[in-house]
Amino acid sequence: MDYIIIIFLILLSGLFSGLTLGLLSLDKSELERKISLGDKKAEKVYSVRKRGNLLLCTLLLGNVAVNSALSIFLGSITSGFLAGLMATGLIVIFGEIIPQAAFSRYALSVGAKTVWLVKFFIFILFPVCWPIAWVLDKALGEEMATIYSKRELIKIIEEHENLKESDVDADEERIVKGALTFSDKTANQIMTPRTVIYALDANSILDKDLLKEIKEKGFSRIPVYQKDIDNIVGILYAHSLIEVNRGSKVEKICKKGNLLIVAPDIKLDQLFNRFIKSHIHIALIKNKYGVLDGIVTLEDVIEEIIKLEIVDESDKVVDLQKRALKRAKAMK
Repeated sequence: MDYIIIIFLILLSGLFSGLTLGLLSLDKSELERKISLGDKKAEKVYSVRKRGNLLLCTLLLGNVAVNSALSIFLGSITSGFLAGLMATGLIVIFGEIIPQAAFSRYALSVGAKTVWLVKFFIFILFPVCWPIAWVLDKALGEEMATIYSKRELIKIIEEHENLKESDVDADEERIVKGALTFSDKTANQIMTPRTVIYALDANSILDKDLLKEIKEKGFSRIPVYQKDIDNIVGILYAHSLIEVNRGSKVEKICKKGNLLIVAPDIKLDQLFNRFIKSHIHIALIKNKYGVLDGIVTLEDVIEEIIKLEIVDESDKVVDLQKRALKRAKAMK
């Protein structure tokens, strides 16, 4: 009978210890997120986890009471020193280490299966635990939700992609990382510099040679300037050349006005919103002196989000910034 009581008390000690670590390691906001996705286990656990201080007081009080009872009982059947040594060994190994190691790994599953027992202990110990929990709630306030920085979220995504149990693949990792970082970059970091911009004079004649040149360049949108490139007056859309009459002036075919002009330091998320709201997919980047620094397109921003160059069959140069750098070095 003595052994049965000892085993029962050790099991209770392990249960309280494991539940304390396991249930309180589950973040409330994470459980709420799982519940919104239809997780039944999270819903069961949340019913006791939502009042964290009451749960903490119940489990700790139960654990201390059981460990004290075990020490007293062992002291009644053996000498004081031996009882203390046995109680310490049994509690540390079977009442702390093993259950906490198991519960920390399977906290949600074990918590969902034992939630009925936790509710029973809360009911039994409520008169003692509720006043303590109430004081803690008033003194400490609501639990703070876990907030991750962008860098931490990126690290989490990287770790998930590396785990074989995760359903996050390499493409999703790349796109999520791009979406989390593109707002930190500015337009001048991804723009096509003015030195490699292909633009047309408004007074140019659309003859056979110019039409061939436009086709070879492969651009779908071409800036049109008056006198010099700092004075962009419109955009020539390649699709508008399908039925154009040879000999027409560029200024008569291009779409004038309604130009999107942005500062070099505009953030890409702001630029992306400007593109969407204006229905214009090319922006002119001008500095505070009104000088054209370069151009940037909606495609450039999307490439920065998905971290992949979008190259179609008409593209002749993949990276125009590298081309501009090579040209600058060659001129030195």
